[in-house]
Amino acid sequence: MLLCLLWIAGQEHRQHRGPLLYFAEDHTSMGADVTATAHFSIGDLVRHKLFDYRGVVIDVDPHLMLSDEWYDTVARSRPPKDQPWYRVLVHNAIHETYVAERNLEADTSGAPVRHPLIDAFFHNFTDGHYLTAGPIN
Repeated sequence: MLLCLLWIAGQEHRQHRGPLLYFAEDHTSMGADVTATAHFSIGDLVRHKLFDYRGVVIDVDPHLMLSDEWYDTVARSRPPKDQPWYRVLVHNAIHETYVAERNLEADTSGAPVRHPLIDAFFHNFTDGHYLTAGPIN
């Protein structure tokens, strides 16, 4: 079981823009390095490095949370399983993706993402970042 801590420095979760820190209660679940730092947060705009699409982060996992079968079938570039993975709403699409951190970079366009589920996750878009109405999960 993983315990998630947010490094917020007095800010509310929906306004958080710093790194997310995850600590494993079971030190064997993440190998010798028991801390993984996510470079992106919920509401951040990202771009997929390999497939060149934009999106917005809606969830962060400290490591791959899907099955080995999914990984073997879908994750063809074989990104690390023990690093952060993200759920991303894809711009100008109706689907979301599950992406390893190494395949993402910051999207500096500052443009909002058009997706039918944006309003289900976020209430405002300010300075190139989406803000949540409250806790998402």
